[in-house]
Amino acid sequence: MAEVGLLPFARIALRVSRAVLPRYRSRFSKHQFTQPQLLAILCLMRYEDWTFREAEVRLSEHRELRQALGLVSVPDFTTLYRFLERLDEATIDRAVGETVRQLRGMRKKGRWRARVAVDATGLAQGAVSTFFVRRMHHHGQKPLPWRHWLKWVVVVDLDQQFLLSQIARRGPWNDCANLPAVVEAASEQTRIGLVLADAEFDSERNHTYIRKQLGAHSVIPAKRGKKTWRIHGVRAEMRRAFPRRLYRRRSLIESLFSSVKRKLSARAPGRSLHTQKRQALLLGLSFNLYRLRHR
Repeated sequence: MAEVGLLPFARIALRVSRAVLPRYRSRFSKHQFTQPQLLAILCLMRYEDWTFREAEVRLSEHRELRQALGLVSVPDFTTLYRFLERLDEATIDRAVGETVRQLRGMRKKGRWRARVAVDATGLAQGAVSTFFVRRMHHHGQKPLPWRHWLKWVVVVDLDQQFLLSQIARRGPWNDCANLPAVVEAASEQTRIGLVLADAEFDSERNHTYIRKQLGAHSVIPAKRGKKTWRIHGVRAEMRRAFPRRLYRRRSLIESLFSSVKRKLSARAPGRSLHTQKRQALLLGLSFNLYRLRHR
């Protein structure tokens, strides 16, 4: 369980959800549960790593939690699942943007351009431990039973340790071409002065986009290759005089990944890729809500 209690988290999740969603989807809705209530419950599920059935049981047992969410009755687990299926990425992005707006409103005066890092991590599709999978492979000498996982790419404010933008897709995948999209989404939330990324995102196009389109400084180590390879532009500058001291702060994004997986969840559960992607994006939103309440 995370450090912040359920009731404070539920209240702030409901407040953010109300800021980005209308009460009902249409005038023909049953009007039994509001959309902000259902989104707040999904965030609680990611916060506590509940399944849909566990969420229904916990809400039925926790009267104070129902009061914090303004629930008269407990939604069935199928109601939560259908709402997750209808939930689109744009709504989650707006909710993340609302948390960023509130988090940046708390920042102290000083640095006016954010220092950000871009990186990706893998999320498990289910609850089976990697130790169990490796042990089966060691004893049976058979191929691993799964080949794919969900890859979660995020842009993080290094000074305040919260997410600015995120995308999710099936891995393994080279995310070098995704850097302009996620950084552009982050630049809509705040002005960026420095972008740090590892060698996976190394390309002259990425350097050009960051420096010319955003007007920010980019630090990305050039990939190691053959001595006969000839590189030019910013990549040659990175190889010739790499700013190691400035690049050290990139490790803070690894600390954020560790915090998410230890305190919230390391999974993006779901049988379909669509559901897994929504679960990953909700995990990022829930972490920002956690940071917002932890301030």
